[in-house]
Amino acid sequence: MMPDLSILVCSYKNPRLLELCINSIRKNVRGIEYEIIVADNETQEETYDLMREKFPKIPFIPNQKNLGFGNMVRQCLKIARGEFYFIINGDIIIKDDDLNKLLEYLKKHRDVGIVSPKLINFDNSIQNSCFRFYSPMTIVYRRTVLGRFDFAKRHLERFLMKEQQKSDKPIEADWVMGSAMMITKKAVSEVGTIDKRFFMYFEDVDWCWRFWEKGYKIIYNPEAKVFHYHGKQSASKNVIDSVLFNKYSRIHILSALKFFAKHFGQRSPHKIKKTVTSE
Repeated sequence: MMPDLSILVCSYKNPRLLELCINSIRKNVRGIEYEIIVADNETQEETYDLMREKFPKIPFIPNQKNLGFGNMVRQCLKIARGEFYFIINGDIIIKDDDLNKLLEYLKKHRDVGIVSPKLINFDNSIQNSCFRFYSPMTIVYRRTVLGRFDFAKRHLERFLMKEQQKSDKPIEADWVMGSAMMITKKAVSEVGTIDKRFFMYFEDVDWCWRFWEKGYKIIYNPEAKVFHYHGKQSASKNVIDSVLFNKYSRIHILSALKFFAKHFGQRSPHKIKKTVTSE
């Protein structure tokens, strides 16, 4: 039987979390015909053993090098058979029947291309996972001492959609974090897959921009929740330290420059609405 949903797991050098992720899917996803596909970067022997011994029936795509998130997504999409795709990192843990809520929402709202759940830390605190589109000043304020000033704090609160995320109902967002997003096959066929020029970071920002350009809404749905082990490898408040000492910060800044160059002179394809009905 053809699956209704393809769950595409993108993993990176963490077989223990990957095992927890897969087991959480098997335990909590009920009433849906689904398949799991796993892609892994810089695959270690422990990950090979895990997939071979514990999950031999799950299609597994190992990569010797770190090809980036986008390449793993493209690898999975090539063999995915579902009408809907749930793209997640290998550090996502599914809880209860929340995947069903996302799938039902997409089936009910055909103008939505991407819907994402609320991301929760393992201490039950909430992660910011839906945002407005970046401007160059967003990067400056987040990585320099300018971020301490009130005008910068107001800008960053707006970027983080602080007020909108207080709602417990689905809301439109400019973009949602690629760590967990459910997408329709139809929309992907029209929008295309992740842009190859983004190795890591901003691939989700650019993809959501293109979904909006094609007329598809991006929805953050806090009615569905998943756990996320979020490392924040690129986090740094000092731009000089970021460039000199943090490889992931350098990649983040380079990806930002690529994004701004690609969309230079373009206006945001979306104006955020306060709340979207879940009916």
